Amino acid sequence: LLDTSQMIFTVPAGSLTVAESEGLRRSMPEGTTIAVVKNTLMGRALDGTEFEPATTMLKGANMWFFIEDDISASIKTYNEFLKESGKVETHSISGGVLEGNAYDTEGVTAIGKLPTKDELYAKIAGAVKAVPTKVATVIKAPNSKLARAIKLATDKNNE
Repeated sequence: LLDTSQMIFTVPAGSLTVAESEGLRRSMPEGTTIAVVKNTLMGRALDGTEFEPATTMLKGANMWFFIEDDISASIKTYNEFLKESGKVETHSISGGVLEGNAYDTEGVTAIGKLPTKDELYAKIAGAVKAVPTKVATVIKAPNSKLARAIKLATDKNNE
């Protein structure tokens, strides 16, 4: 999982029911895997990887999120789960690692506030679509001004 992940983050695993865990797993975007891993095993897996800074987060029971694709959407989905289940106080994000840098709760939350991949695609598509429309308006504008001037001149000559 670590080889294909862009980011990992962890949350406390205690006091989550099986139903809540399964619901959370199903709600995650494709490309996000959730696993509860023993700290000693996770520590061994992290050694020598870009996620090695996460060894400082190996305290207590942890649920790990391995995100391959859409980081922001995964974090947003988890935060929505917290609000719906009423576990904001007890199960907030402990920390995470992205590109070899460890982030605390606030850092991971800030990363989650970035636009999702789909939102970025929509913005780019909107910007690309707007360019030809603006070009057409600019090209058309001088002709319409010229047509109005000719019409005014014709109307004045007819009077």
